[in-house]
Amino acid sequence: MRSVAAEIKENKMGTMPINKLLFSMSVPMIISMLVQALYNIVDSAFVAQISENALSAVSLAFPMQNFMIAVAAGTGVGTNALLSKSLGAKKFDTANKTASVSIFLAIINWLFFVLICIFFTKSFLRGQTDVAEIIQEGETYLHIVLIGSLGIFVEVAMERLLQSTGRTVYAMISQSVGAIVNIVLDPILIFGLFGLPKMGVAGAAMATVIGQFISCAVGITLNLKRNNEIHIQIKNMLPNPTILKNIYIVALPSILMISIGSIMIFCMNRILDGFTSTAIAVFGVYFKLQSFIFMPVFGLNNGMVPIIAYNYGARNKLRINQTIKLSIIAAIIIMLVGFAIFQIMPEKLLAMFKASENMVAIGVPALKIISFSFLLAGYNIVASSVFQALGNGIYSLSISVARQLVVLLPAAYLLARLGELNNVWLAFPIAEVVAFALCSLFLVRILKRLDF
Repeated sequence: MRSVAAEIKENKMGTMPINKLLFSMSVPMIISMLVQALYNIVDSAFVAQISENALSAVSLAFPMQNFMIAVAAGTGVGTNALLSKSLGAKKFDTANKTASVSIFLAIINWLFFVLICIFFTKSFLRGQTDVAEIIQEGETYLHIVLIGSLGIFVEVAMERLLQSTGRTVYAMISQSVGAIVNIVLDPILIFGLFGLPKMGVAGAAMATVIGQFISCAVGITLNLKRNNEIHIQIKNMLPNPTILKNIYIVALPSILMISIGSIMIFCMNRILDGFTSTAIAVFGVYFKLQSFIFMPVFGLNNGMVPIIAYNYGARNKLRINQTIKLSIIAAIIIMLVGFAIFQIMPEKLLAMFKASENMVAIGVPALKIISFSFLLAGYNIVASSVFQALGNGIYSLSISVARQLVVLLPAAYLLARLGELNNVWLAFPIAEVVAFALCSLFLVRILKRLDF
């Protein structure tokens, strides 16, 4: 039973100086995101040792994995925003019910992807390529990842509960443990070390699933033992219509926004397949590499969102504005570092994936051209997360639609018709310029509407 003193005590998100608070909440998440990004790179680097077709197969599977992450992370964003806002407004009963419902939603989302695995995997892969070996490898990988996806859904739910109460160090531990296990298991299961059978692409998928379940177990334990501000109860797991509505007002636009990325990748793979399957492998490698730059910004966002949501509930506009300003500055710095790396050492980056001469010839200009989009991407990512934290996910969704569907894909298609592959990569910086204009417009508008 929660004591009166515990209810009155103010959470650090309402009292700690913003610069110190944002640092303390974001750095653990940035570290965990970097570990996750390292896993993404190492995983693909090991798969590339099998063959270029194996790398292409995992790249073709990525849109479905991204969709799965979209549902998990989007639901988590909605839960995070409602829970932090409820704590800021001292509505502790709503916070507890929200935390409990998140478990139920994780199970429902897992069952949904099991059905997708059974009925749609093969047609999904055939929609991107007609190379039989790539389709077979991709199907093997996706079957394991989708059927075992319960781990990722519960893992993300647990991490968001820790983040929403300011316990980002514990969220970092949960995510990092699973990623490290994944990295260790990858070569063992892929190449059959220590007397185990050589599993190839299936081994990469098994390592992913095992790592996710370990993160899930750690997250559950930390929430039950260390997260005293919320109480997960079985009786509260069945959906409350009001809570569901409030979660998905924010979550649905976020799910759609991230899912649009899956549509973009799927369509880009089809465009690139018109040139060569090696271009698909390059695009897949780019996404693994850019995650090492973007993940820290996402980690920054994961620390930022509960701060803004909490102070939105507490009606403290000054702290909201300070958090936004510092987050934008930090994101821009991170992306400038990423831009420099992609411009200076693209050959070394590609070498991690056992790139052939043809892959290097395609990949070097691709990385250099696409990385120009980094110059605006940091600002755009933070702004989109601000909209979600303030309960206006429609703005974030609108920007994502404009960037990836209205601008990027049509631009890539039209540039591809010129017959030069390097032209296709220009679509990325073009789309980011449009997103920057929309983000600036919406950010000014939403901050003016804060009526406190």
